[in-house]
Amino acid sequence: MLEELKGLRIGYAMTGSFCTFERSFEQAVVLREAGAELIPVMSEKAIGTDSRFGSGKDHLSRLRYIAGREVITDVAAAEPIGPKGLTDIMIVAPCTSNTAAKLAAGITDGAVTMAVKSHLRSGKPVLLAIASNDSLLGSAKNIGELFNRKSYYFVPMRQDDWINKPASLVAEFSLIPEAAAAAMKGIQLRPLITSAEHIQ
Repeated sequence: MLEELKGLRIGYAMTGSFCTFERSFEQAVVLREAGAELIPVMSEKAIGTDSRFGSGKDHLSRLRYIAGREVITDVAAAEPIGPKGLTDIMIVAPCTSNTAAKLAAGITDGAVTMAVKSHLRSGKPVLLAIASNDSLLGSAKNIGELFNRKSYYFVPMRQDDWINKPASLVAEFSLIPEAAAAAMKGIQLRPLITSAEHIQ
């Protein structure tokens, strides 16, 4: 499966679910080691917010290092992605509920939403790795809307703590490479939502 990613030009976008950044960085490394080229993008919140999971500056530097190129961080820099045909697939990992809502509503107000919009002009696949505490509440309608949109695919996700956070869904980040390879073939990897880790 990883051999299918060799030479693939992947837009790799990160939004502000900071607790999942480590898992996202790990998969970015996997994609690079598989021979994919990464065009890195980070949202303004992702680079401008310091949290207990690290500083925005450090996150920016880490993605730059993994990708081996400068990170796109504003609308102007993201806009040429589609016109110049820079990407074969766009991965948003993590994709917050806020970003999912904007994508569902067609709102383009930042680097990541512009990167997705620009990439979509050619009908190429977008793969979302959802990470949100209200995926099954207020954000459910937006995620559901994207389920029905052409070109959108999802990294399979799970209820990460269905007792204490019953509305939360988090992508299985380790499945990003497999989900990307499937999306390039027009296939949605399934099962889409599980709570497998809680099944004895």
